[in-house]
This record gives sequence, C-alpha cells and structure tokens, in this order.
Amino acid sequence: MTKKTRYLCSECGHEQAKWLGRCPACNRYSTLEEIEIKPKLAGGAGAARSPSLGSRGAVLLSQISTDENTKNRAATGISELDRVLGGGLVAGSMLLVGGDPGIGKSTLLLQICNSMASEDFPVLYVSGEESTAQIKMRAERLNVTAPNCYLLAETDIYAIRDAVLEIKPALLLIDSIQTMRLSEISSLPGSVTQVRECAAFFTCLAKESSMSCVLVGHVTKEGSFAGPRILEHMVDVVLYFEGDDKDAYRLIRAVKNRFGATHEIGVFEMGEAGLTCIDDPSAYMLSGRPVGATGSVVTCAMEGTRPLLTEIQALVAYTNFGTPRRTSTGMDYNRMVMLMAVLEKRAGYKLQNFDAYVNIAGGIRIGEPAADAGIIAALASCYKEKPISPKIMVMGEVGLSGELRAISQPERRAAEAARQGFAGCVLPAANKKKIKVPEGFRVFGAENIGEMLGALLGGA
Repeated sequence: MTKKTRYLCSECGHEQAKWLGRCPACNRYSTLEEIEIKPKLAGGAGAARSPSLGSRGAVLLSQISTDENTKNRAATGISELDRVLGGGLVAGSMLLVGGDPGIGKSTLLLQICNSMASEDFPVLYVSGEESTAQIKMRAERLNVTAPNCYLLAETDIYAIRDAVLEIKPALLLIDSIQTMRLSEISSLPGSVTQVRECAAFFTCLAKESSMSCVLVGHVTKEGSFAGPRILEHMVDVVLYFEGDDKDAYRLIRAVKNRFGATHEIGVFEMGEAGLTCIDDPSAYMLSGRPVGATGSVVTCAMEGTRPLLTEIQALVAYTNFGTPRRTSTGMDYNRMVMLMAVLEKRAGYKLQNFDAYVNIAGGIRIGEPAADAGIIAALASCYKEKPISPKIMVMGEVGLSGELRAISQPERRAAEAARQGFAGCVLPAANKKKIKVPEGFRVFGAENIGEMLGALLGGA
C-alpha cells in the first residue's frame, strides 16, 4: 500500500500537497511539516472510544438551561491567578499555560493541586515528562500535602481517559500537551497533528464531563506556543508566564479569556517555597526608586482592569561617535525613537548628538501609548539635569504634533496614584475636564508637551 503524505503548516494549520519553503497561507518560512495520512476505518477502536461534542440538534437560546456548575467558579486559592482568570475556574473550561523552561509552570500546577484538591474536588495531575516519584520530590520541597490529588505518569490519551472515567476528577492537569500521543496517528508526539488532535480530544472530554482542564504548552524561541496556531483557538483561556530567570518576580498574563478580561496580569515572587502572590504590585515595582534623580518618572499602565504604577528611567549622554545610540528596554524601540523626534522637533531639544537609553524598571513591558508622556518627561529631565518631583505621576498619549491626547480610565489611574501616596499627576487636558479625583490630589491638564514640561521642569 502506497504511503500517503501531506504537509501541514505548524503556524496556521494550512495543508499542502507538496513541500514549499514558505507557507502560502501565512507566509512563514520552514513551517511545513510532513505528516502521514492513514485511511480511517469505519467503526474502528479509536472511533468508538473518542469523545464527541455531538449535539442533539439546534435549540432556541431561550430554552437552554445553564447548569449551576458552570455559573459558579471554583477558586484556585491563589489570589493573583484567580484575578487573571476572572474569579476562578469555570467547569468544563480549557486553559493553556505556556512559558519558558524553568519559569515555574509545573510549580504552579502543584500549588493549584495543594489549594484545590479535596474530597469534594479531586484533582488528577498527568505528567508526560516526569515520573510520579520526581513529582513527589518537588511536592515535598513545596510542602504540598493535597489530600485528594492523584498523580499519573502517562502519555497515551486513552489511558488518561480511562483514569478520568475511574477517578472522575473536577480538575485535570496535563503537563505537557506536546508529550501526549494518539495511537491512531503515526507521527511523533509534539508534531502538528498530534498536538491538534490531542488537544481536541481533551477539549471534548472536559466539556462532556464538566471537568476543568489545564494544558501546559511548550513555547518556541520566539515566545509563542509550539505546535499549530489553532491550539490557542481551541481553548477558552490562554495564559503566558513571563519573567527573567535572573529576577525573582513572575507575571502571568491572560492573552485570551472567554470568561473574563484579557491582558489581565498576576504578579508573583518565586522563592524556595514556590510562587508567592504579590497583592500590591505597584508598591513592589516602585520599591527602591531613587529620590531626586534626574530621568526618573512614574507613569501608570493599565494591565487588563488593573492600574499598575511603573517607573520610567531615561539616560541621555553626549556621544563621541557620528551616529548616536538608541536603546529601549521594556517598550517598543520604534515608539521611543518617534517620541525623541517629537521632543526634538516640537520642544526644541537638540538630541541628535546624544545617546539615549530608556528602561521600564522592574522588567515590566509597557505597550500602551499612555506612557508616552512619561517617556518624554524622563528624557527631558535627564537632558536638562532637572529632577521631577517624585510625588508627581505623568501619563498621556503624545501625537506627532506634540499634543497630549486623552487616555482611557484616567480616574482609576489617578486613584491608584493617590493610594500609593502621590500628591498629583499631569495628564491630557481632555481628561481633566471629566475626571473625578480623590480629595487633596492635584491634577494638571496639559494641551501639549510644551505645557507639560513647563509644569514639570519649571519652564524648561
């Protein structure tokens, strides 16, 4: 019998009859992988045992009753994780957790087991990478004493399904989806087809049994999940672990959440006892901030529904070379270069002979434009050698004409600054007209960067 093969794109899932260097659907290079196609036998063993989400037909929306189990969320007992999830785990939901190796994914799963596993809420932890003895060693180090946590070292999804039907867990943890295999597929575990089909299998299993399921996924060097891009579309929640192994803090960011706000973050500190929640990340990020130093400005970024105060540091130094150097950490480089051009053109700052370095302290990455005003203020402060009051927060989007544009949720940002002991803030004049601030908190509205720098640097 002639072997039939197809080529499947690991990024978008596009199928191709022959190999190409570039996928014609997503234009990515070297993403087409060869897979073998086997004829499907009617009534085969695999077909009989595979779960299905088959519907009994179309029904009216008003006639569908919502199960109480799907309304109530199961709290994980980890406050920062519950915040990211929108209150806890929803029955029948699928979660995908990814991050760099050694960042703490398996540690987080064990801590979830420790806080959730009980007589009424059994948990099944399945590992395809470690033995049960290795998991037990880590559990003892983390002081995990879950009374109703089951461990299973297995990669065959049918064996896992049998264990699920026997134990009937309320939560299933899979570490990791790239190690799982479906026996009907000849390709190796971690291939595009295996990851896609195994994820679909667990999705059907979770929906059928109203069981929450957490999948751990490997990430590529670019920071995205290994395997087909469709994997993120199949699950309900996608969480990314962020952080540097040289730093103690860790971030969990929700890039997709069908049951809550997206781009919500949870802040943790990694220690010997595992991950510890940081309930006040603004104070944590501002700890150790220099007082009276030039080039230091505090701004407020919205991470989901949470206002987060962060320090922007800028250093401007005269260059001895023909082309000045520009470096940014924690923000988009092109955005920084554009803001420097606006500062030079609209405010008269001659920066063409100066190196410029901008850093978001604490390792946080800011992507929203509300930090533009803070970046410009930090650059101007260092250039003029004039410090900005440490009790003043700066926020606002900057346009190419040097104007300050309105930002979203200014009241929540100002309230967070007042809670952290700040005396006032500088923001766009359009926001000042409608904002309500706490008593004693001063607000200065600026139309453009000239007015803003005049207020912050005393007419500089």
